[in-house]
Amino acid sequence: MAEIILYSNKLSRGRAVHWLLEELGLAYQAVWLDFGPAMKKADYLAINPMGKVPALQHGGAVVTETAAILTYLADTFADKGLIPAAGTPERAAFYRWMFFIAGPLEAATTAEFLGWQTPEKTPLGTPCQAFLGFGSLTLTLDTLESHLRQHAYVCGDQFTAADVYLATHLAFGMRYTKAYPPRAVFDDYLNRLLHRPAKLRADAL
Repeated sequence: MAEIILYSNKLSRGRAVHWLLEELGLAYQAVWLDFGPAMKKADYLAINPMGKVPALQHGGAVVTETAAILTYLADTFADKGLIPAAGTPERAAFYRWMFFIAGPLEAATTAEFLGWQTPEKTPLGTPCQAFLGFGSLTLTLDTLESHLRQHAYVCGDQFTAADVYLATHLAFGMRYTKAYPPRAVFDDYLNRLLHRPAKLRADAL
């Protein structure tokens, strides 16, 4: 099997990738990079011109962006059962919510944490809430909460890589940055996921 190399930082979004690699039971090499100049050196910029982590090398493949890395790994090692079967409603849910987390949830959480003020209207005179991909933090969280009230995991009854991504985001937004107050549904979800053996192994790295 081609060697897997993960470029990461212990305080970065790369933590989700570490968790998934442990869930998959794959051998991999972790290359820890400090924030700042270490990520801007020519050898690393050749891997990720953005000069940020995480980035994954797998043989001749290079993947950046957390959601893309998680999807790539889950799909490449589909026999491990961390992505629903292709052509099923559950696989559709996987794509839907992975992009929801990477889009609306990421943007709404960032905006709230940094205190970005959104005007009522855009320069075109249209409502900002309609213009923004996430609409508002409340709308984003309500949508997610409604889904988790009906399903044990993102894709229904099956734990997948999408849960690794979502749990990492919720823990960051509620417990680390405290960008938004806890919600009981989210807390119940996190309490189940954050004690998985693979998650604990990843945290011990």
